[in-house]
Amino acid sequence: MTQGPSPTRTSVLLTDLYQLTMVTAYQELGLEQEAVFEFFVRRMPAQRGFLMAAGLEQVLDYLEALRFDDADLRWLEETGRFKPAALRRLAALRFTGDVDAMPEGSVFFADEPVVRVTGPLPEAQLVESRLINLLNFQSMVATKAARCRLAAAQRSLADFGMRRAHGAEAALLAARACYVAGFDATATVEAGREFAIPLTGTMAHSFIQAHDDETAAFRDFARIHPRSVTLLIDTYDTVRAAHKVVELARQGLPIGAVRLDSGDLAALSREVRALLDAGGCVDTRIVASGNLDEFSIETLVNGGAPIDAFGVGTRLDVSSDAPYLDCVYKLQEFAGRPRRKRSSGKATWPGRKQVFREMTAEGRIRTDVLGLVDDDLPGRPMLQPVMRGGRRLPQPTLDEIRVHARQELETLPEECRRIVAPLSIEAHHSPALLVLTARVDLEFP
Repeated sequence: MTQGPSPTRTSVLLTDLYQLTMVTAYQELGLEQEAVFEFFVRRMPAQRGFLMAAGLEQVLDYLEALRFDDADLRWLEETGRFKPAALRRLAALRFTGDVDAMPEGSVFFADEPVVRVTGPLPEAQLVESRLINLLNFQSMVATKAARCRLAAAQRSLADFGMRRAHGAEAALLAARACYVAGFDATATVEAGREFAIPLTGTMAHSFIQAHDDETAAFRDFARIHPRSVTLLIDTYDTVRAAHKVVELARQGLPIGAVRLDSGDLAALSREVRALLDAGGCVDTRIVASGNLDEFSIETLVNGGAPIDAFGVGTRLDVSSDAPYLDCVYKLQEFAGRPRRKRSSGKATWPGRKQVFREMTAEGRIRTDVLGLVDDDLPGRPMLQPVMRGGRRLPQPTLDEIRVHARQELETLPEECRRIVAPLSIEAHHSPALLVLTARVDLEFP
């Protein structure tokens, strides 16, 4: 399949100004020793019993392509903010460091490092803003999508959120994050080209309205697009439209599904299902959409609504009830010495850390321990090498990431999986980490 230029590759100037002022200051002062930064979420959002890691592929793309081109440097020169020598150093800057990360699709909890970046201080500092930008958004949407997947059980899910996403890149990466978390398809065509995500779609109300007769609109659409016909039946009267669908089916028109986009979805789905079944359309599926999220999906599923698939849009792509993660990227070691921030409410744990995950005999998460990378602790080390010397290591395909995400959801304890009032896991801290923290506080009073 022909691939176009990646819409997710952006200029190095898509960053905060202070990254550039810090990098140029570090370089001028010779502060270029090895630094270790970690990305993590400080606190869990309300109504979240877990988070799902996503966006690592785009982070690795960004790091591999990191460079200031001639146009970037000319523009920076025109700002008058940077000395000629500083611009010459920026021209030569590339990311040469290492990255360790939880595999995409992994579930994680507050205070746990998801990505660790190790490299010369200017390089590791420069990438902060874009790295947070990529990981925050996709992890936020993937978590929302994973909760929809848990609520929908085996029913099909499609991302319908592009039109109300916060910009083009957000729409594209939201489609990817949803697919990682277990959605089956997206309506965003560019996501089909960029990521090979299956595409899905129905028809517009305007197509019905452009016809003088609803039945003629259904017939015309099925004739022009005969592949997997899904008819939108709530433009006027949903029940009357369902009767028309049955009559068309009796005339030999193949109708794969009908879509409900408004009204009392539970009641309408029952009435439409009964009409379809009575008319011999037992294989015609019902698709529901219209301001859905995991809460409404769970209510419909638990109430026995005969809905086969859900199209989820606005509330998913903007993660309406938790529209951001309280995530940060903090220096944990510099020049061989552990460092930590001690600000009230924003303190960090020093040193290069690892998350050790222990499981129950039933395959559920028992506990996570936050320790140092050289701790000898039981459990699976969650962070794995993904980049060395500025070059990525072999990575899983998107479909392999989906499989991993599904397996990760199966490891969640029931209290973490709950849609309403879930509980989260709090990581314990290893004895060595507690000792190191006390030592760092004495070294940097």
